[in-house]
Amino acid sequence: MKFLNSDNLTSGSTPRPGEISLAHRGVLFLDELPEFDRKVLEVLREPMESGRIHISRAARQAEFPAAFQLIAAMNPCPCGYLGHPNGKCRCSPDLIARYQGKISGPLADRIDVQIQVGALPQADLTRQADGEPSAAIHARVEAAFARQLQRQGYANSFLNTRAIDTYCRADQRGEALLQQAMQKFSWSARAYHRVLKLARTIADLAGSELIQPPHIAEAIQYRRALAEH
Repeated sequence: MKFLNSDNLTSGSTPRPGEISLAHRGVLFLDELPEFDRKVLEVLREPMESGRIHISRAARQAEFPAAFQLIAAMNPCPCGYLGHPNGKCRCSPDLIARYQGKISGPLADRIDVQIQVGALPQADLTRQADGEPSAAIHARVEAAFARQLQRQGYANSFLNTRAIDTYCRADQRGEALLQQAMQKFSWSARAYHRVLKLARTIADLAGSELIQPPHIAEAIQYRRALAEH
């Protein structure tokens, strides 16, 4: 896992791999996402789409591999207490809008899963959580990946637009549900295809060869965090 900060993408007059390329085939984690310079965040758009990054310097140009999995975290507002039960947030609506607006629409379009995590009550922090063991989850993920290899020969994350049309078809009810979400949140064509691709993965994890409306609904829920801001 590589951690990115705003001064270690690339440097110097001669292009060389930065943290984006060093995270190739791994995880690139960005904490406090809106605190990064806007130009730094926009650099992520190309490699998130193509898996490669182009660097231009006065002396020469270069291309580096950059097929990483992006994981990012952010607070809901500059102080971090927006929506917290203690009511400590004193950020103005304009300040909150500017803070959240640092994540551009085109960048948010490329983030497939967007989850809003609320603050836990203190009693829940010390309570033993119920959940599946990692071994069970690992087995389900392996089975889902095996289905993808058998169906199209590669992981769902590499499906292009034509392949999405072939392997990620929703039925009439699922398509109607997705169209409603697109109108409500003003999603782009890219968001439409990414929701279908995510629904395909959810169906694979559930052991379903068909993408059903519940799979579409779950994929839509995973994109609402930034869409509603």
